[in-house]
Amino acid sequence: MSAADTIFALSSGAPPAGVGVIRVSGPAAREAMLALTGRVPEPRRASLARLRGADDQVLDEALVLWFPGPNTATGEDLAEFHCHGGRAVIAAVEGALASLRGTRRAEPGEFTRRAFANGRIDLAEAEGLGDLLAAETELQRAAAIANAGGALSRQIEGWRERVLGFSAEVEGVLDFSDEEDSADLPECFTWNIAALAAELAEWLARPRSERLGEGFRVVLAGPPNAGKSTLFNALVESEAAITSPIAGTTRDVIERSVAIGGVPFTFVDTAGLRAQAEADAIEAIGIARAEAELARADLVLWLGPEGEGPVGAWEIAAQADRAGFAPKASGVTLSAETGEGVAPLKSALVEAARAALPKPGEAALNARQHARLSEAAGALEAAKSLSDPLLVAEELRRARLAFDRLIGRATTEDMLDTLFGRFCIGK
Repeated sequence: MSAADTIFALSSGAPPAGVGVIRVSGPAAREAMLALTGRVPEPRRASLARLRGADDQVLDEALVLWFPGPNTATGEDLAEFHCHGGRAVIAAVEGALASLRGTRRAEPGEFTRRAFANGRIDLAEAEGLGDLLAAETELQRAAAIANAGGALSRQIEGWRERVLGFSAEVEGVLDFSDEEDSADLPECFTWNIAALAAELAEWLARPRSERLGEGFRVVLAGPPNAGKSTLFNALVESEAAITSPIAGTTRDVIERSVAIGGVPFTFVDTAGLRAQAEADAIEAIGIARAEAELARADLVLWLGPEGEGPVGAWEIAAQADRAGFAPKASGVTLSAETGEGVAPLKSALVEAARAALPKPGEAALNARQHARLSEAAGALEAAKSLSDPLLVAEELRRARLAFDRLIGRATTEDMLDTLFGRFCIGK
């Protein structure tokens, strides 16, 4: 990638569509507008124009917009062509742009990478934008838009300013260290650092953003013929698992990811748990996998004898429609076959998941951000236990560097390549 190039790409959905938006960014964006329309419209106002190719043939009649840099999405001159969204139209306009000197097709994420390089967004905002593009549920969207809108970046800048204030106090002490009247760090200095370290610890204890992608993991477990697969099908609202009165029908782990009330879930149906001696070789493998899933679960729905499930499991009696049914003394009673009682169970699951996942609209840390914030918190924890101002100053410098790496002031090209490679070509 070269910043000297002018790039273009289709930034709207794949054709055919009602409208196809082709975005052009870079030093030759103005020349591209002139080449296709013969004029440059008034900045930031849509204008109707006929788009023409190199042979003066009309390619389309479109709305065009001109955004002079640096106050644009990418920080560069930017042109947009809002064409009719047919495949042939899009191909013709892209072909005309590709024929211009210094203009080429964009790589995945290149528009956003230029926005980052030109200071229009920072790294945390770019990561939030990537999460927003990948969001499939309401919770994912709300958390991603908070990060993309700069909520996390503003918080980090606030922390960094406080650390800069601490550093200034230390430098003041060091400046006086060679003087006859030497100064010491005030008693409140350690308290203030401890308060900031505690604040970072609270953020580190929050659920991570990856949980939104993975979903709240609910495992259905119990002995054979307890109604697990029937309840699983009712929860995911599809015939995903085979149901049968024959014991041991489910022999492997079956997963389905669904959204309920805007909350992402992964439901897991497992083989019936019973003594290995009673199972054949294949069923025994399924039982071992079921036991492994219990360890991974955020929540277990236990459909077996009351009190015999894992600690913290919800007791479920799922066969209320059967003759001779005996409900459990505690837990949830329902009929997975008729659907009676399934809706209240779903509501309870949504409430449990909301408590365990990042809150709606609350900025959430991803793995990289969590690691950098952990570095800052570790440096502050070290600083509050030291008395030598030189050593304290070094730990505060480490904390500032961690914050800088968090928002992209100090980073590596390999990491940027990985991040922006997640984006689509038109972004």
